[in-house]
Order: sequence, then structure tokens, then C-alpha cells
Amino acid sequence: MRITLASLAAAVLAGLLLFAQVPPTVYAIDVFGALREPGDPAFTVGHRGDRAEAPENTMPSLELAMDELAFVETDVQLTRDGVPVLFHDTTLERIAGDSRAVGELDAAAVERLDAGAWYGEEFAGTRIPTLDAFLEALAERSDARALIELKADWGAEGIRAVTGLIEAHGVRGRVVLQSFSLETLFALQRVAPSIPRIMLIRELPANPLPLAERLGVIGFGTTVESVTAQPAALVALHEAGIAVLCYTLNSHEHWQEVSALGVDGIITDEPSLLDDWLALTAPGT
Repeated sequence: MRITLASLAAAVLAGLLLFAQVPPTVYAIDVFGALREPGDPAFTVGHRGDRAEAPENTMPSLELAMDELAFVETDVQLTRDGVPVLFHDTTLERIAGDSRAVGELDAAAVERLDAGAWYGEEFAGTRIPTLDAFLEALAERSDARALIELKADWGAEGIRAVTGLIEAHGVRGRVVLQSFSLETLFALQRVAPSIPRIMLIRELPANPLPLAERLGVIGFGTTVESVTAQPAALVALHEAGIAVLCYTLNSHEHWQEVSALGVDGIITDEPSLLDDWLALTAPGT
């Protein structure tokens, strides 16, 4: 009996490892186009929309970015009753003056909060949008694409709430899910393996390929310090068809630094300034 159980355990483990290393069904080139060579212009990603023009993660900010940029980036959290809404911080204090977290409130209570007055009088009364509303706006813009960060740790039920909305609005292939959380990335791999995903990581390992293969990601989002410290890692990822994006870069110096290395996308709070800089440094983009 011991031999039988041991054999069974070994077979189960081998199956799990095999499943975990199944390559993605969508590749970086399908989402981002040809990966960049050193000196090629990166695509612009509006961080939480266009924060330079409107309050972050609100529809005015997100719609500005969707209308003008290659990608818009936003954050998703679940309300207490399981509704995905767009919000970044761990509490509502900075944006809405409420010390509670999104997950402590029902969707109806979140909907009543003012997410715009802190930014300027003209945005008073602007609400925290639902993911449903955001994806509806995305679907109306055929060229719009989104990076959506799942904040903190997510389980299967919450992920299905997100992927169900992606399917309902017909934007599969135009949405990339991303997370810092290994738990979330493994759950995405199990629940929605065909949805492209990115690992957010502050420091790339010297050899990131085993991690990329283990998670089945199409790319990494990382810092300027990481790519400049590990340029060989970026080269290895590109050779394997895996994209590299950098967050959150707001200066000419950083834009120049990562463009020289061939980073594929730049996430920025200043998308209009970045586009102007790209127009000067890489005419025709």
C-alpha cells in the first residue's frame, strides 16, 4: 500500500508541475506587437488613466487615456459584496476621506463616495467606477487596450467575477491582467489560463525565464532600477518572446534610460509629456 500511495503522490506532483508549466495560449507579440530593440520607442501606458488631467482611476481620467494612448492601466479591488471596482489604495482615506478599505463596504456604499473633489472642484461628485462600467467604455473604443492590476491576493471566485465581465463585454485579447501576488498569478493560471497576464516585480532575477515559464506570463512589469541592473535579463526575456514594461516613470532621464535598453512599454503619470518626448526623440511614432 505504501508503494501505491507513493506512486500516486509522485504522479499527482508530476501532473501539477506539468500543468503549471503549460505555456500561455496568448503571447506578448499578440498583445504588444513586435518586442522592442534597444533604442526603439516604447508604447505609452497611462497610469490609472491620465492623472495629469483628471482624478486617478475615474472615468474622466480613464477615458482620456483610452482615447489617446496605446494602453491604459488601472487597479481592481472587490467590494464586500464581491463587485469589482477601480481603486488603488489600501484605504479610501486619500481619495474619499474614509478610513475604511473598499472591501469593508458594499458596492452601493462605494458608489456614493466622492472620488473627484480631492483633485479639483470641477471633478466634485465623480464616482469610483465599477469594472463593468470601465469595460463597457473600453468595448466602445475598438483600439483601446488595458492593463488591469488585481490588488493583493485573489481567489478563484473573485477572478471569475473579473474574467466573466471581460467575456461579457467581448474584450478578450485587449485586456491584460497583472499582479504582484504569486497567489493571484497561480489562481489566474488555474482559472483563466487563456487570459494574458503579467507579473509585477520590483526586482527581476538574473535569470527570469524559469519564473516566467512557471507562471505562464507574457511579460514582467518592473522598475527602472531593475532593468538597468539586469540588462541581460531583459535580453533573455525578449529572446524568449516575453515583454518587459517599466513603472512608473515620469522623467525624460528615465524614459531615455529604459528606451536605450529596449523596454517595450512605459507606464507613466505624464502620458501627454511622454508622447511629446517620443515625438521629438522618435519621429513617426
